Amino acid sequence: MKEVMAIIRMNKVNVTKKALSEAGISSMTARKVLGRGKMVNVHSIIDELAAPEEVAGKIAEGLAQGSRLIPKRMLNIIVPDDQVQKVIETIIKVNQEGHSGDGKIFVLPILDVVRVRTCERGIDAI
Repeated sequence: MKEVMAIIRMNKVNVTKKALSEAGISSMTARKVLGRGKMVNVHSIIDELAAPEEVAGKIAEGLAQGSRLIPKRMLNIIVPDDQVQKVIETIIKVNQEGHSGDGKIFVLPILDVVRVRTCERGIDAI
């Protein structure tokens, strides 16, 4: 089993969830995060975002306060090894625009999973 951890733009969450669901991947955890990559000029990234004005406003507000952290979403998806590539390809297909801030995907090993309700373990628990 693997965990696919994806950090994506806030305005891409719904289309990413839909695309993953259509690919047969429905279980995930999503959370709000703040972060930044190797950006040199934060203002050029704001210009590239093409995000809703609400998001751009939050980014500008954060920059004004000196935080320099961009609001993002982190998706955590646990899948069997044979589905990892499908998850990665689906996330890239929906999120890749060719701009700074398109996101990052990390793949981590999962040693075990236990479903609390039934005590099932491993693949049966996901």
